[in-house]
Formats: sequence, C-alpha cells, structure tokens
Amino acid sequence: MDCYTANWNPLGDSAFYRKYELYSMDWDLKEELRDCLVAAAPYGGPIALLRNPGRKEKPASARPVLEIYSASGVPLASLLWKSGPMVSLGWSAEEELLCVQEDGVVLVYGLHGDFRRHFSMGNEVLQNRVLDARIFHTEFGSGVAILTGAHRFTLSANVGDLKLRRMPEVPGLQSAPSCWTTVCQDRVAHILLAVGPDLYLLDHAACSAVIPPGLAPGVSSFLQMAVSFTYRHLALFTDTGYIWMGTASLKEKLCEFNCNIRAPPKQMVWCSRPRSKERAVVVGWERRLMVVGDAPEGIQFVLDEDSYLVPELDGVRIFSRSTHEFLHEVPVASEEIFKIASMAPGALLLEAQKEYEKESQKADEYLREIQELGQLPQAVQQCIEAAGHEHWPDMQKSLLRAASFGKCFLDRFPPDSFVRMCQDLRVLNAIRDYHIGIPLTYSQYKQLTIQVLLDRLVLRRLYPLAIQICEYLRLPEVQGVSRILAHWACYKVQQKDVSDEDVARAINQKLGDTPGVSYSDIAARAYGCGRTELAIKLLEYEPRSGEQVPLLLKMKRSKLALSKAIESGDTDLVFTVLLHLKNELNRGDFFMTLRNQPMALSLYRQFCKHQELETLKDLYNQDDNHQELGSFHIRASYAAEERIEGRVAALQTAADAFYKAKNEFAAKATEDQMRLLRLQRRLEDELGGRFLDLSLHDTVTTLILSGQNKRAEQLARDFRIPDKRLWWLKLTALADLEDWEELEKFSKSKKSPIGYLPFVEICMKQHNKYEAKKYASRVGPEQKVKALLLVGDVAQAADVAIEHRSEAEMSLVLSHCTGATDGATADKIQRARAQAQKK
Repeated sequence: MDCYTANWNPLGDSAFYRKYELYSMDWDLKEELRDCLVAAAPYGGPIALLRNPGRKEKPASARPVLEIYSASGVPLASLLWKSGPMVSLGWSAEEELLCVQEDGVVLVYGLHGDFRRHFSMGNEVLQNRVLDARIFHTEFGSGVAILTGAHRFTLSANVGDLKLRRMPEVPGLQSAPSCWTTVCQDRVAHILLAVGPDLYLLDHAACSAVIPPGLAPGVSSFLQMAVSFTYRHLALFTDTGYIWMGTASLKEKLCEFNCNIRAPPKQMVWCSRPRSKERAVVVGWERRLMVVGDAPEGIQFVLDEDSYLVPELDGVRIFSRSTHEFLHEVPVASEEIFKIASMAPGALLLEAQKEYEKESQKADEYLREIQELGQLPQAVQQCIEAAGHEHWPDMQKSLLRAASFGKCFLDRFPPDSFVRMCQDLRVLNAIRDYHIGIPLTYSQYKQLTIQVLLDRLVLRRLYPLAIQICEYLRLPEVQGVSRILAHWACYKVQQKDVSDEDVARAINQKLGDTPGVSYSDIAARAYGCGRTELAIKLLEYEPRSGEQVPLLLKMKRSKLALSKAIESGDTDLVFTVLLHLKNELNRGDFFMTLRNQPMALSLYRQFCKHQELETLKDLYNQDDNHQELGSFHIRASYAAEERIEGRVAALQTAADAFYKAKNEFAAKATEDQMRLLRLQRRLEDELGGRFLDLSLHDTVTTLILSGQNKRAEQLARDFRIPDKRLWWLKLTALADLEDWEELEKFSKSKKSPIGYLPFVEICMKQHNKYEAKKYASRVGPEQKVKALLLVGDVAQAADVAIEHRSEAEMSLVLSHCTGATDGATADKIQRARAQAQKK
C-alpha cells in the first residue's frame, strides 16, 4: 500500500496529485511536437498534428501532412495538406476536426480524414487575414474565435448554426495582444485579452477594462491565461512570475502563487475535478511541469521531451513522443483508503479482505472494528467508489473484492451501486485498451453518458465493440444495437469495391427486421455516395412505402415510385407521386404513364374534377370515353357558362357525346333539358319572374302558382308529364295558394287519376276541414274509412267499417276512439265483432 502511494505528491495539506501512464506511445511522428500545430480532443479524444511552416523552415514544395491518431497513438488518418496556410487546429464536441486557415476559411474533417464541409468567418477576416484562432466549447456547441490582422475579433459560438459576431474594437490596440482567450458568462461567449498591464473583456456590445482583485503589484504584462474546463475559473501568468487564480468573472481571487520563473510558459491549463479539495493550475515549459495552487509550494516534474497538455473534466492529459500520462487530484475515496496509516473504514475493509485471503484471524479483528463503529456500509461504499477511480484492473478487482467481502456481513445493503460499478468498469477497461485508445476516467464517462460513448465508438467504426457493450448493458434495441447496425450499414454502402448485390444482401442478412432500423435512411446514404442501383435494392427491404417513395422520387425513379405508392394503398402518397410526375414528364408521356396504372388514373381524374377541369377533358378525349365526356360537358354547362346560348351549346356537345357512347336515354334527357332551358328563357321574357334552372316539376308548379294554368298544362303535354304527376303538382300548388274554388273546379274537371283521398289529406294539411269534407264523400269505398277519420267523423267511419265487415278498418276506427263521446262507437264495433265471430 505504501508503494502504491509512491507517485502521490502533496499540494498543501489537503490534497494529493498523482501522475500515471496511460499508454506507451508507439506512433511514428515525422515531426517534433514543437514544430507542429497540435489539437487533442477532450474526453480521451483523438490527436491531430500538422507541421507548422512558421516554426520550421522546409522547402516550399514539401507539403505538410495532416495526421490523426487515437489517444494511444494508433494512426486513424493521414492526408497531404493541399489547402491554404493553417493557423489553428481544434476538435468540436462531435469530434470533428476544425482547421482554421489564414484566409478565414474553416475546413471540417471527420475522424478518418474525410472532408465534411467548410465555412468562412466573413469578408473582413478574409481581407485582414487571421493572426490567431481559438476553438472553444459551450453548452450550445463548439465555437471559433478569430483574431485578425486588423487586431479585431470575430466570433461564432456554434459552428453548427453559424452566426458571426464582430466584437467591439479595443481602444489603442496597435499590435496583437500578449495573450487572449474565450470565457463564457451568463451563457454568452466573451473575449478576454491582455494589452500590457491591462485586461479587457469584450462582449457583443462593448469593450470593458477589468482588474483582477488582489493582483500583486509590479505587473507590466500578462504572458499567458487559462480558463478552467467548466469556464468557472481563470488563471493569469504575469511577467513577474506570479500566477493569479480566481473566478472567470474576475470578481473573486482564489489565490496567487510565485513560481519564480519569468519566462513565458508554453502552456497553462487548469487541473481540477468536481468537488475538488485543492484546485490547481498546471504550467508547462520546455522541460519542466509545475502544478500550483493555494499552497506555499508547488509540485514539479521534469520532462524528458516535448509534451502537450490537454485539459480534462477531472485532470490533465500529458502526451509526448513516447508516453501519454494522466495527472489528476487523488479522489477522496482513494485518498482515505490508501493514505499511509489510514484508519478509514474502507482502508480497514481492504486490509480485512487481504487477511481473509491469507486465512489470517486478523481479518476478523479488522471486520469487528469496523462493525463496532457501525461503519461497514460506509466502508463498502468507499471501496466501490475508489474502484471507479482506479485505472489499473488489478487494483479495481482488489477494491471490488473488498466491497463484496464487506457486503456479505450486511443484511440490507442495496446491490445496485456494486453491480453498476462492475458494469461501468468493464466498459471502461474495454475502451481503454491500446487498440481502442479512449482513456476515459469514471467521472468523464458519467459526464459523457453511454449514448455519446457509443456514438464515438461508431465514429471510430468499432461496431463489434459497440454492439457488445449494448448487449452487456442490456440497452433497448432502438437506442443500442439497432442504431449501431444502422450506422454500420451506412458505412458498408460506402465500400465501392463490393458489388451492389453483395452489399445489399450482406446488409439484409445482418439487419433483417431489426426494430428501429430504417432501410430508407441507408438507401439515402447509398444514393448520396452515387450508388443509385444499390439504393433501389435496399429500398426493396423497406416495409414502409411512405419511406420508399420520397427517396425514389429524389432518385428520379418516378415510375417505380408510382408503383410502390399504388401498392401501399395510400392515396395521399399516390397524389404526391402524380403531381411530381406531372411536373417531370411532358403531357403525352404523363398521360401514357397513367393509362398503364388504372388506379392512378382514377385518382388523378378525381383530382382533376376539383382542380383541373381542362386536363380532365383531355383525359376523356384521349381515352375516347364519350360517356364521361358527356357528363363533363353537362357539369361544365352549369359550372362555367352564364349565357343561355353557351349552356345550350355545352349541352348539345354533351348530347352528341352520349350518342357516340350509344347512351340514347342520356342523350334524349340532355335534349329535353335544352328544350326546357329555351322555354324557361321565353317564360322569363314573357312573364317575368325566375324560371331559369328550375326543374320541370318546379317550372310547372311556378306556372300554376302564377295563375298560368293553361301554360302549365301545355308544358306538361310537351314534356309528356303523366296525368297522375300533373294532378299532384296542381293539387299541391292550388292548396298552397288556398284557391279552394279553383281546386274544386279542377277536381270536377274529370275523374281524378289519383283518387280523392289526396284532396282530403292536402286540405287537412292546410287545416281546412270544411273543404276536406267535400272530398271525403267522393272517396272510394276502399279508402272511405280513412278519409272519414281524417275529417274527424269517427261514428260514420265505424258504420262504414261495420258495413264492410273489415277487421282492419274496425281496428283503425278503434284506435281513433278517444274520450267518452266515442264510447258508444267503440261499443258498436265490439258488438259487430262479437256477432261476426258467432256467425
């Protein structure tokens, strides 16, 4: 245990810092680190290197090489840099490499050196050139800050949603600032810069001079500044050798340290962790590394070769040509367990477990001591927590064995934390492997989340490992295996040395009907890679037509899209394809395509009926569909034409079409309508009033109501209206006029073809019982009872029913017998019934 703490270095009285090796770097660097632009992504991310021509002279013909490595030094990509002079490199939060050129253009590359996109930082930057640049991270994404040759700053807080901000001018700034950085306050990015002994804070509106509180006197220049990983703290290195540390808002001082070195450092970064006991700053020179904080003495390390510092959430990564190390504050749980002469519960439990393996009785003594203090749950929890912060698997196992040993003596210790830690450590050990090269700590892993880690494994094309992690952690398929398989398939379609048939078959065999996988998305990627036939083959496996059709249209396979839309039975989808085809094809080809698809043709006709009538007529003409063409002209005569001549002409065209369709009934009806229209126009001219567009029956009724009985009768004869229908029309019209005298004359003009019961009913409907009785006496015997009941003569209706000996009529009369007055009538019917039964 004493040996284990040999690399612990105290910083003050409250904290220890340790530095351990992550990897022995086996990369074949072509340049020294001091001669390169270097960018390393946080959270154990990749490293990018590019020879900086400004630092080391080489022939102009020798183009620099952009190299990308994993954190363990495994090569990921290498490409010859053929673009403009580079000023700065940096990684985005999505692990995309941002390359800032001198002309203000930012080129974006993927992890494997694939070009993604580019954007410009504006015309002003182009004109004045870039002197310096910073890549920074905020809660909104990754940003870029530019210092131009005109000593002005331009900033974009999110390269994914580029919005350029030109920062205010610094008064009296004639040369580049001695140092500058980006800080984030109140969710807004600012620029902090040093000009001689003065500090200025630039926001979107103003330039403000700021003074660090408690700064030692005699400062004539700031040589370096650093913002913490969380943007909460700031460190300033002055030309007097003092390092001022405080809050990023420059409102509070934490401490100040005199390092007695006035030479400007190569790098200065913060080294702290969440809930840190002693926040520290790491300062690096050519061959020296110093860790300083709120303590009289710092920690010094001698560097054997050029090194580069990478700030992390809970420490600092330090890599050189030969090694990659991690420097961090020893976590509390580890410190309490491994500190020399520690009597913490976790330390005693670890000793108890080791003695137990030796079969020593001391195990029982240690265990009893912990139990007597009631600290066994705390001891188990300390061992579990310390195991998470250990890098080496052997120490992790030792601590977890101790935790498992202690759990055996607890009745109700929840196993969730132990099981979860075992799972997390197994995942972390897998990704820390040299060939994977992602040296995440436990704190970084929890901050990053498993979903982001899986995304990063997918970016590295480590699909098998990602799938194994998903299966081990039992993640839902849609979030885990399905998503990774979809990414694998999208990568597979980019392999152009394999035939379309083989790629499609391999993808289908691997994916099958895996839930959450969209073949259309994979097909879209294949189409984006120029493999249209492969995209079509992949779409055959897509079960959702709504996903197939849009991509087929995009690929200009409209006829195939139409077939798929029809197979789906989704009319909206068919309409979408039809409108696309209409815009894509000429009129003749479009109609020919429709003729081969009856369902599509029918739907398009329905569309044209409401939207494009002329197109509908052309369709009918092309198909020689005279029946529908006739119907079209009839609708057109009502919908479009206002003049009677135009309407008659349209109806004539419709009649001709019906004759061609051999539909004589429709043709005759159309001709009758033409005659009626002409007659109605003549009636309007002669009589006034409105007759046009009335039906034949309404025309007759209107004439009767107007007192034009002879014209009504003539119209009925001309259009062969049956007598029964004419009598009904006239009866109804005269009753509505309440012209009872004319109605009586009409009833006596000849024998009524509809009988006289309708007269009774119509009169009663008009509440004229007197007139109704006139016609009740003329009703035939078969309807006599009903007529008498309508006029309220129940007694006479009963006599007629008894005379007819009709059971139905007697029952009808009984149903109308109400009250005492009809009691005698009801008795009479009952007696008649009884006599009929005796006979």
